[in-house]
Amino acid sequence: MTTENTPESRLIVVSNRLPIVLKRGEGGRLQMKSGSGGLVRALVPVLKNRGGMWVGWPGIESENGSDIKEFIANTTKNFGYAFKPVLLSAKEKNEYYSGFSNEVLWPLFHDMVSNCNFDPSYWETYQKVNRKFAETTAQNCRKNDYIWVHDYHLINVAKELRDLGIDSITGFFLHIPFPPLDIFVKLPWRFQILNAMLDYDLIGFQTLRDRRNFVQCVRTLLKGVYIYGKGQVISCRIGSREVRIGSFPISIDTRAFAEDAQTRDVAEKAWYIHEDLPNRKLIFSVDRLDYTKGIPHKLEAFRNALTRYPELRRNVTLIQVVVPSRRDIPAYSELKTEIDRLVGEINGQFTQSGWVPINYIFRHLGPEELLAYYRTSEVALITPLKDGLNLVAKEYCASNVDENGVLILSEFAGAAAQLQKGAIMVNPFNIELVADAIYQACTMDMEKRKIRMHKLRRSIRRYDIFRWVDYFLRASIAKDLNDFPLLEDYVPEDELLVKTETENGAG
Repeated sequence: MTTENTPESRLIVVSNRLPIVLKRGEGGRLQMKSGSGGLVRALVPVLKNRGGMWVGWPGIESENGSDIKEFIANTTKNFGYAFKPVLLSAKEKNEYYSGFSNEVLWPLFHDMVSNCNFDPSYWETYQKVNRKFAETTAQNCRKNDYIWVHDYHLINVAKELRDLGIDSITGFFLHIPFPPLDIFVKLPWRFQILNAMLDYDLIGFQTLRDRRNFVQCVRTLLKGVYIYGKGQVISCRIGSREVRIGSFPISIDTRAFAEDAQTRDVAEKAWYIHEDLPNRKLIFSVDRLDYTKGIPHKLEAFRNALTRYPELRRNVTLIQVVVPSRRDIPAYSELKTEIDRLVGEINGQFTQSGWVPINYIFRHLGPEELLAYYRTSEVALITPLKDGLNLVAKEYCASNVDENGVLILSEFAGAAAQLQKGAIMVNPFNIELVADAIYQACTMDMEKRKIRMHKLRRSIRRYDIFRWVDYFLRASIAKDLNDFPLLEDYVPEDELLVKTETENGAG
């Protein structure tokens, strides 16, 4: 319903999850906490206080859920934007999310076909759930709204919206990589996925590499498609329709990270971290539990560094944080077992009195704790085997306000294109190369550290989350973020959020 304070044109974000997570406590009472992950950290600062809308699953399984909708409406009324939940049954969640999204698209798009499970029932449920998301969006959108759909879980939403008669402008952003042709053709539903993506008005990718892969697949597999143009955004003509295809590397709220990293609470936590681990350099690594993150490779590289460079012993500690994720999928449980084994082996091999080489943390970190590790760690070790972008790399640099840290970054992270001039770049499959990079980072003099980190932070400041949104919107509808103005009667949600448990995941 439109009020005098509702913008005429709103930004509607559609993603698998809402930026809040619900669960039932004692007596079945609903409880809410803030969501985690890169998308939430990236888009909440953009959407809040502008009267827009976020459509997504609230994280709790339900067939009906009238109490869920009422609870969300009442609890989030002062957030400055609306929340529209999509309710999923246990079967839908398992087959759409755990199944097609994370046992088919996720491993395939990360070039790990051996991890795929091409169960036909997954595809059927994926289509039905995408229809649900489209129906919720259609019921709550207006003609002038801009609908921005996010990530691989919801590729079919634009197709379903068109089938429902919605002709609003739509954009799609893929946060993970898009695979090369020889990998993509192994997908049994490759034609359906390509055509569904081309139902959007703008398709955004993290890197030019991903865009090239997509264009190659379209040109090879589809007929009657004409692709032309050059630069960041190119065009694709399909009959009478024109679709734009661009690369838009996502970013963070750089200023907010820098300011929060300098608060007294974060500074005190950072001091205590180094007090607990005195007289040594800290190598920090935080990853979501996932086989694409290369955690076992990283641990083996650290073992190699301690073996070949004995002067590192007692002088460095690797703080490896693993954020729990998707443990109901067998490959993830097996990965957790392997990580536990490697940490135990390496600590057993090298531990000396008063020094343990790896400090292993398996849990979410609160926002202040994460910032404290970012600020106090001399080295960040970020070595995914393949990643859409990796916001952790940017968060570490933005939070390194003293500009004395060193970033070791995988060349297969999407962020590598932007950060390669200041980071130490490595091939994560080359264990000895990563070990050499660890030694180089730990022995680098302060002047070189500051020069490198200054370059990294300057680049990230120049291209922050708000510019990312502006570039995407301009490419899609020739508007920028200022066309979705702030609401005059906005009431901050800080008072509410201070009572909730905030979690931070890895990018």
